Amino acid sequence: MRYAMIMAGGAGTRLWPMSRQDRPKQLVPFIRRHGRASSLLEIAAERLEGLVPPERRYICTNEAYRASIRAALPRFSDAQILGEPVGRDTVNAVGFAAAVLQKLDPGALFAVLTADHLIEPADLFRDRMEQGFELVEQDPTRLVTFSIKPTHPATGFGYVERGASIPGTGGLGFRVERFVEKPSREKAQAYIESGAFGWNSGMFVWKASAFLDCLRRYKPESHAGLMKIASAWGTKDQKRVVDEVYPTLPKISVDYAVMEPATREQARTPPGARDGVKVCTVLMDLTWLDVGSWPSFATTLDPDAQGNRVSGKGIAFRCKDTLVVNADDRHTVALLGCEGLTVVHTEDATLVMPSDRAEELKLLHAELAEKLK
Repeated sequence: MRYAMIMAGGAGTRLWPMSRQDRPKQLVPFIRRHGRASSLLEIAAERLEGLVPPERRYICTNEAYRASIRAALPRFSDAQILGEPVGRDTVNAVGFAAAVLQKLDPGALFAVLTADHLIEPADLFRDRMEQGFELVEQDPTRLVTFSIKPTHPATGFGYVERGASIPGTGGLGFRVERFVEKPSREKAQAYIESGAFGWNSGMFVWKASAFLDCLRRYKPESHAGLMKIASAWGTKDQKRVVDEVYPTLPKISVDYAVMEPATREQARTPPGARDGVKVCTVLMDLTWLDVGSWPSFATTLDPDAQGNRVSGKGIAFRCKDTLVVNADDRHTVALLGCEGLTVVHTEDATLVMPSDRAEELKLLHAELAEKLK
């Protein structure tokens, strides 16, 4: 059967001070849509409507966020939230879900989705995810990733190079040639001009057993630990084993641990061979926004004639290209004569920075954590 798992464990430090360790960005209702504020996780959960039934939807997150997620998304039962005692990067979050789902349903195939993105239109997204499920149902050894048709030479994303088209996919399914890490602007421009590359979305579809088999081959330490967790799942020892084993898993991303070695193995396998891993990608030609920083969040707001964007009680008077975000209704934030500035105000912290230095926010966050110990 088909399942879906949303990864929602990140701390979101590039959206400080709105996003905090105890209230990360995916739980903060700061996206305005349909006349109300929604969190990224709420939007991600809505995206599953029509894709898989409610009882087959899961969220993998930090255990500390369980109560907040249950309150925000009451349709998710406690059993549908997979709590990590500590973050061990994406390969273990995905492996955790794969191990649990395989124990519950040996034939399970599941989509891996993110809680960091805005994706429109929803019906086109579901159509492409359906294509991914069908590719895996046709050949359960396939690992399917989704690549986004690029609109500009982004240097903040990885890229996926497409190879031969897969018959019967309407020109949307392709063999993967390679994964490329975040490139320079010149290389990103060359990738776009080639017409053979897409942004790496971090979304996937595969059979749980196929993913675990790859994990066994490429990252046996993670596989062994996750099998211990699966053995204890549903028993009185479940929490103890998760708490003991999960922190020992090697911290590594799913791309480094599985997708890149699987693609290298595929390169040594002739096209059309019955055996071996088959890494595929489905091209998504839609609006995809990684809401991981204040500059990206700014694009969700309509600018005025001078390029100013305001969220909450605030005003940018005689300003140009500023971003004002006010999460405290008790206060008003007013800017006069500013240019290229980002101001974010919450009830207990205020950020003021040149907008073009947003990438340094993680460094500021680390410095604050050290000074405020």
